[in-house]
Amino acid sequence: MSQPAIRPLVAGNWKMFGLRSALAQIERLRALLAANPPGADCAICPPFTLIDAAIKITAGSAIAIGAQDCHSADEGAHTGDIAAPMLADLGVRHVIIGHSERRTDHGEGDSLVMAKACAAHKAGLSAIICVGETLAQRDAGAALDIVIKQLEGSVPAKANAANSIIAYEPVWAIGTGRTPQTDDIAQMHQAIRSYLTNRFEDGGSMRILYGGSVKPKNAGELMSVAHVNGALVGGASLDSGDFNAILDAYRR
Repeated sequence: MSQPAIRPLVAGNWKMFGLRSALAQIERLRALLAANPPGADCAICPPFTLIDAAIKITAGSAIAIGAQDCHSADEGAHTGDIAAPMLADLGVRHVIIGHSERRTDHGEGDSLVMAKACAAHKAGLSAIICVGETLAQRDAGAALDIVIKQLEGSVPAKANAANSIIAYEPVWAIGTGRTPQTDDIAQMHQAIRSYLTNRFEDGGSMRILYGGSVKPKNAGELMSVAHVNGALVGGASLDSGDFNAILDAYRR
């Protein structure tokens, strides 16, 4: 595995999927990991409605529970929003910030993403800060510039290896079954690593996840790329068997 000194993280983003019956997948995943622990940290980020139950199911296990978003304010008149202290109060460990679907569907820009990351840090949560380019941007040769600009605008000045994780997700690969060439992923992760190392004292230790159609069949290859310290998994995380198979990339 690349960067052996960095403990990898494989996080599952359930997005807007999952009724209470889906909690059985978390129960099964707990059993699978207890029988065969991976050499990586594991997190599941279910919809808000399932977080409390998921935390109870995973108590005392190797599975951390995360959330998919938070508001930038600690509290207030923000109907329908969830504050980071509310998540921390439940026992949430991680929160996904600035996912491309939030950036696209809700118009979230870098400044708002940074404000949410700051709120997560203040509440004691680890922020999984997402960056990534569109296909048009990549075809125009602007992918590296776009991602570095997003990092500059989205990652707080006080970010560190304990409170921040970067997730690189090429927008055009999310949910499409398409993945970039491993050379392209290596180039992007190297650029992100260089940026983090130059900006932050412990930037060389900050985890950089890859996301975008991560499946059991390609996880081993993707996770072996230099400076890929784990994965942010979408659809495959909804099935405990598939998610456990992705974790095989960190089993020996």
